Amino acid sequence: MAAPANQAAWIVKAGAPLEVGDAPLPTAGPGEIVVKNAAAAINPLDCHMQDSGVFVQQFPAILGCDVAGEVYEVGADVQRFKKGDRVIGHTINLVTGRPQDGAFAHYSVVSVDKAAILPDNIPFTDGVVVPFALEAAVCALCLQEPGVAMPGVSTPALGLPYPSLKDTDTALPPGKKTLIIYGGSSSVGSMATQFATAMGIHVIAISGAHNFVFSQRCGAIEVLDHKDTAVVEKAVQAVRRLGESEFIGIFDAIATPETYAHDRVILERLGGGHLACVHPPPAMADLPVNVKAGMIFAVNDVAAPVWRDFVTPALRTGRLQCLPPPVVVGKGLGCVQDGLYLSKAGVSARKLVVEF
Repeated sequence: MAAPANQAAWIVKAGAPLEVGDAPLPTAGPGEIVVKNAAAAINPLDCHMQDSGVFVQQFPAILGCDVAGEVYEVGADVQRFKKGDRVIGHTINLVTGRPQDGAFAHYSVVSVDKAAILPDNIPFTDGVVVPFALEAAVCALCLQEPGVAMPGVSTPALGLPYPSLKDTDTALPPGKKTLIIYGGSSSVGSMATQFATAMGIHVIAISGAHNFVFSQRCGAIEVLDHKDTAVVEKAVQAVRRLGESEFIGIFDAIATPETYAHDRVILERLGGGHLACVHPPPAMADLPVNVKAGMIFAVNDVAAPVWRDFVTPALRTGRLQCLPPPVVVGKGLGCVQDGLYLSKAGVSARKLVVEF
């Protein structure tokens, strides 16, 4: 039987629109699977990579981090997956630079350490919202030692344990630690809320007023309006009301000058803590004492146990939800560019998805 044809949405230079064209059919190496993609999701990172070429090691390139589909081929040493399995996976082209490691193609390579079985009752278009946000959340919360996010910028190291599959067996004594998540309705912020909750951590989310119910669905015990002029004071008081609960710090999933200004005051009022950001954090000289700041880099082996042991059973039981909900922007590789344009225009409490 002849091998299937592969196509991809290629970027040929920074700032250029994607171009659909033929692509080599990937093969699975050691520790890898090839996925026949049914859906891919779009992240703000994809827009940054397209606009500026950041993290693109060579052109032409295939972007994209989130895939869902069926296993087409497994590497010789792969035991966890077989051909035909329904899976979700995190593609890591921003690290490897290999075109086959991009999501915006009919076939992509995924490391077995960044893939999990997708339960039969979950559509591909739902499951595909999980991978990148999941790894980003784990990298924000679970790293034990700071690494390098980019030259001169370290990663955060909150050192928190992995999430638990049971409410009665949380990773930490429930309520003993508190975390503020700024941007609780964003893709990464909502996933971090789910993970922190599954660790037994109290989450205070800051999001738009119209997304309060969504942030609560993710597990936040209190949600504050980011447009409230008293949001800083309310965040400080919310933490203090929890009494002996240890304040971990802030995960800023928005990371703008406005949110950084609020972060500084909150951290100063609460005696310091961690500041984990999705963009480079403020210079240490601009932060209060006793603040450890870093930028998350959403590719790290720290996530491997979560992919292996947590994701599939947590999806089956609802411990892990496919949030934020997907918005399907179209079908076919030609719709990926449309999704990128929509992402740049702004998305709230939704994740843009393309079907193939």
